[in-house]
Amino acid sequence: MPITFDGYGNVPGIEVGRSFVNRQVLANAKVHRPLQAGICGTAELGAESIVVSGGYEDDEDHGDVIVYTGQGGRDSDTQRQVKDQELTRGNAALVTSQTTGAPVRVVRAVRHPSKRSASPSYRYDGLFRVEDSWHDVGRSGFRIWRYRLVSLADYVPPRQEAVLQEPVGRDNPTRLEARVQRIVRSTRVANFVKRAHDFACQVCGNRLRTPTGAYAEAAHIRGLGQPHNGPDVAGNVLCLCPNHHTLFDFGTLAIADDLTITDRATGAEIGRLREAPGHQVDQAHLAYHRDHYSEGWKHSPDTSE
Repeated sequence: MPITFDGYGNVPGIEVGRSFVNRQVLANAKVHRPLQAGICGTAELGAESIVVSGGYEDDEDHGDVIVYTGQGGRDSDTQRQVKDQELTRGNAALVTSQTTGAPVRVVRAVRHPSKRSASPSYRYDGLFRVEDSWHDVGRSGFRIWRYRLVSLADYVPPRQEAVLQEPVGRDNPTRLEARVQRIVRSTRVANFVKRAHDFACQVCGNRLRTPTGAYAEAAHIRGLGQPHNGPDVAGNVLCLCPNHHTLFDFGTLAIADDLTITDRATGAEIGRLREAPGHQVDQAHLAYHRDHYSEGWKHSPDTSE
């Protein structure tokens, strides 16, 4: 049965590291189809690919980790940011990719050191996952959308069939040794917060029981590592159930200084954050979360590229 390609994941026959002389050749190979836009995808299905070209002043490229700026709001002549970005088109597509966990192809523009004025070539640098998305005020003073993408160097794409079929699993899964770098989180801090609340969610109060005991999740209010650089301390951690942990991470839940919780999708107040003796939430981190994530629920259904 011939292999089909729906635009997402690895392009059949295109190896990581391949170079393309210009955007037209890149588009012809289906690695990144738009000739100008830096993001290819739709809000409904997610992002196929992005180009990291250094065109946005707020971009950060750390190799295996990219802090990427969304599209829109730039002056076509000066290329400077002149207005706020909106969560539509490619910006919304990257949020969808974060939600689904689907990988995104990353292409980097490559400029020759001795020919800075010449048009760049482009290199396919593999698949990345969208680990986080938030809005921020950029260097030019306008709101921008930002995304943290992490390399999936060891990602093995599923076999693509012309007709959706149940995949063949493994009776005896194997293990591969791999080295990755992750933020080291304090288990002691997480356990303290969960025990302080007796494993009950601070939003809904539910206490999940499992055969081995109660279960809850420790949610950092301000993310660890770049670019949020939140501390791994109890004041920056909430005890949440899995559902409310997910909603909080996507900015659907906003917590005010008086601990009132608002559902940003409906605008309704849904209660007050539950407190516990010995655990005090830092209001500065709550304010940071409101400022950077509270617009995430406005995900647009726009399906244009």
